[in-house]
Amino acid sequence: MKRVLSGIQPSGSLTLGNYIGAIQNFVKLQHTHQCYFMVVDLHAITVPQEPKALREQTESVAALFVAAGIDPEKANVFLQSHVPAHAELGWIMTTLTHMGELERMTQFKDKSSGKESVGAGLFVYPSLMAADILLYNADLVPVGDDQKQHLELTRDLAQRFNQRFGEYFTIPEPYIPEVGARIMSLDDASNKMSKSNPNPGSYIALLDPPDVIRKKISRATTDSGREIKYDVKAKPEVSNLLSIYSQCAKLSIANIEAKYEGQGYGQFKKDLAEHVIATLEPIQQRYREIRSSGKIIDILDKGAQRASEAADETLRNVKERMGFLLRG
Repeated sequence: MKRVLSGIQPSGSLTLGNYIGAIQNFVKLQHTHQCYFMVVDLHAITVPQEPKALREQTESVAALFVAAGIDPEKANVFLQSHVPAHAELGWIMTTLTHMGELERMTQFKDKSSGKESVGAGLFVYPSLMAADILLYNADLVPVGDDQKQHLELTRDLAQRFNQRFGEYFTIPEPYIPEVGARIMSLDDASNKMSKSNPNPGSYIALLDPPDVIRKKISRATTDSGREIKYDVKAKPEVSNLLSIYSQCAKLSIANIEAKYEGQGYGQFKKDLAEHVIATLEPIQQRYREIRSSGKIIDILDKGAQRASEAADETLRNVKERMGFLLRG
């Protein structure tokens, strides 16, 4: 059975974009693949985090994984920091990574732009991401377009290790669904919907109450026209709303266009809001049940135990091939 690895940072609130672009695909993949889904808390600290908020968000993201349909009996749900092999292989991958490769990473350029000082962790972040993937010899990695460059580096590092120390690592492939892979911001469709956006009106959080969702969608940017038509170049904001509608209502974009032909944006936005609310309400209900029960701690412990078995074996094999003297 092929292996899948992916993770989400516990910084900020998870959004509808995270659900459509990633989590709902995790739910599908768990039935056909051996899956490892983690909350990447070590990645989160590449930028400053307030300790109390980090703890809360880490537990919240893990609970949302399960609330959204990831079954901890079928998939491994765990925290990156609960499996020490991530940090150790991360250092090993850093020693195999060239400075020039890291300097070319567009995410580092974006996040460091305009700042007087930048932490070294942000710079070497892609090497740790490579370790995350290679620890489980993942065949597929669900990634957004913004992470494809990091996955390419992972592939390069796997091949570099294999050439130097013998064939061992699987060369991972990206898993990018054709539809809904990249949901854009509600206020600017040139940027993806992101929990790190300082404008809360630009995204729909998975835990937003119905009235907040209605308000955000009613204020979502469209254009000066009236036609509800999917055209990314001419009508990027409307096209983004159509993508969200299609994903939440499980209707084709062509059917939605036909339904609202000649009606303008008002009714379209009202109906879209109700479809989003209907999608998120059962997730929110399950989330509240999971958090109040305290079950998530046990789920994470069991997930980390299973993940550690695979990760520790990989780390031991890597160190042996590289010439480390292993403990008896």
